[in-house]
Amino acid sequence: MKIKAILHQAEEGRYWAEVPALPGCITEGDSLEEVMNNLQDAITGWLEVANEYQLKVGY
Repeated sequence: MKIKAILHQAEEGRYWAEVPALPGCITEGDSLEEVMNNLQDAITGWLEVANEYQLKVGY
């Protein structure tokens, strides 16, 4: 499954990412590698909770 994520660089040099199709699915990290790993965890966690509560995913 492919899910679109938007990566942002904060002014202080850190990174954060959001997944528009998954409301509230946001994460951050000190490097691109860290934010990408955190993003995978955030998406997996979001989808597990959505499945548990039978929520609809908007993508």
